[in-house]
Amino acid sequence: MRLAERGSCLSNKLWVREIRKLTERGHQTAIVATDYRSTPAPLAVAMFSRWSQENFFKYAREHYNLDRLVDYRTEAISDPLQMLNPDHRRLDSQVCSGTGKLNRRLAQFGAMNLEEAIDPEPVASFLQRKADLQEEIEHMQNEILTLKGERKDTARHISMDELPEEERFQRLSTSSKHLIDTIKMIAYRAETAMANLLRETMSHPDEVRGLLQTIYKSDADLLPDHNSGTLTMRLHHMANHSSDAAIQKLCHELNATKTQLPGTKLRLVLKLGSSQNPRDQVI
Repeated sequence: MRLAERGSCLSNKLWVREIRKLTERGHQTAIVATDYRSTPAPLAVAMFSRWSQENFFKYAREHYNLDRLVDYRTEAISDPLQMLNPDHRRLDSQVCSGTGKLNRRLAQFGAMNLEEAIDPEPVASFLQRKADLQEEIEHMQNEILTLKGERKDTARHISMDELPEEERFQRLSTSSKHLIDTIKMIAYRAETAMANLLRETMSHPDEVRGLLQTIYKSDADLLPDHNSGTLTMRLHHMANHSSDAAIQKLCHELNATKTQLPGTKLRLVLKLGSSQNPRDQVI
């Protein structure tokens, strides 16, 4: 990587390291970091490795339709998991709710003033209202103290086995999800390896995956030959010569692996050729 570094001051007066990578086309990509000790190379490698992961998830969502195979079955949780006790959560919610109501009553009690004339009848009414409010406040305080005592005596966390039967829950099945994720990773890594082979022969490397997708969707002739133990997959020509040259390069590299078709003894042979077949060839 062609890297350069300088210090930059952000709007909040924080000094950071600004590391820039220069691409072959002259484009610069900036990385901002607060790691002041490491050399620029490890920081750049870590950042671009993370970008490759983000590109994988983005590409998989757009072009792989394997999510249709994911089901929504559930399975019991057998692990000894610790979780929040529902009784403790209920008591804690009641304490918070009661404390909020109590604070509003205390504010109301403190704001009570006698605004009428100091006569026996208005004074008696004011004292009665204040006494009623004082009685309500004392009652709420006693309730909160009782709830706090119950909350203190209730365990905050319990195991899954200690939950009541009606409050137990299940989790989504993970076996099929692990299988689908494995298939996605294998498919993406295989496509990435083919893209790296084609990128060297294409004038526009950013179009490599588009060419591969075209190959996936295009028709091909399957020519089995049990005498020689091969299965030839003959790809049809593309619309331009540059694409054909890239595909020929890909076929040459893949044929060198001598891969067998799973479940058979036939070796896969990839070639780019005409759609015309010999007269005695069975398709």
